[in-house]
Amino acid sequence: MKIEAAELRLISLPLKFRFETSFGVQTERHIIVLTLFGEGLEGYAETVMEYIPHYREESLYGAWDLLEKLLLPRVLGRDFANPELLWREMTGFRGNRMAKAALEMAFWDLWCKALGLPLWQVLGGVRREIPVGISLGIEPSLEATLDKVAQALAQGYKRVKLKIKPGWDVKPVLAVREAFPEANLTVDANSAYSLADIPVFRALDAARLDYIEQPLAYDDLVDHARLQAQIATALCLDESITSPEDARKALGMGAGRVINLKPARVGGILQGRKVHDIAESHGLPVWMGGMLEAGIGRAANIHVATLPMFVKPGDTSSASRYWQEDIIEEALEAKEGLMPVPQGPGLGVHLKRDFLEKITHKSAYLTPGHA
Repeated sequence: MKIEAAELRLISLPLKFRFETSFGVQTERHIIVLTLFGEGLEGYAETVMEYIPHYREESLYGAWDLLEKLLLPRVLGRDFANPELLWREMTGFRGNRMAKAALEMAFWDLWCKALGLPLWQVLGGVRREIPVGISLGIEPSLEATLDKVAQALAQGYKRVKLKIKPGWDVKPVLAVREAFPEANLTVDANSAYSLADIPVFRALDAARLDYIEQPLAYDDLVDHARLQAQIATALCLDESITSPEDARKALGMGAGRVINLKPARVGGILQGRKVHDIAESHGLPVWMGGMLEAGIGRAANIHVATLPMFVKPGDTSSASRYWQEDIIEEALEAKEGLMPVPQGPGLGVHLKRDFLEKITHKSAYLTPGHA
């Protein structure tokens, strides 16, 4: 598959609601949309990092430069038989996994379109719809939290995730459990705690959570293993897992019993499948996380979540919950907690070009020889 040209667009999308986590409050998403052109086809991708590197080290500033000045010039004009060969072109550059993942995602879409096959089928997926949950930000009050949980359960979502932070944890979570005794509940701390907070997590054992997500430092495995040994609730690792090697080490040392798999965080779809396979070798589940993706990234996550070990509901809830208007033509909407996999070859989505033009802050069109 020859990559003949590429287009970068920096866009902004306003969220329909205020989304608060332990990182802070977010009301807008900023995304680089990448299009690869080759043999009369187009492959799409979007980035997941923001301007401020709260989640991991990468930022939009660095990602734009890396894609425009290093990664894309390295592949433009070249022919790659499969995504594995494209990935090898990037392995000499350390880190920057989320930027690499964008290039790899766009090539997967382009390559699968050339094959005339949907991404889920090429990956070896086993289902045509995936179970999904919902992620709720920190609300201004307990009453508002209970209302949001009630709405999510009424909509059929199969898991409700509550964001927590120091000072907003045990009391609201136990209140939600009391109000909804049969609900599948989880919490996400986004690295806001330390081992000094072990009493908090022991208290959360009473909430009968499916798991506690990423309670400790974003780059830690050792302390997570110490915490897991002292509480009954399973720990789920998110930010700590940036590669298949991280997954192998984490599961081997007992740092958690569940992995939140975000392909972009580990370098892309190919590396994400390897993390999935490592979890499978341990007999442990994974689930598809979310980074407030627009339609391209959401579609890619849905395809990857068809792999066998994605047995827990993921964060790929309905796109209309987040956006007044999405950047793709297709409506990615869950029904009774199940999200259908997009139809058609590749990701199965088409860009809303006119809408993209309206929300683009800057763009670049690259061809072979671009410097």
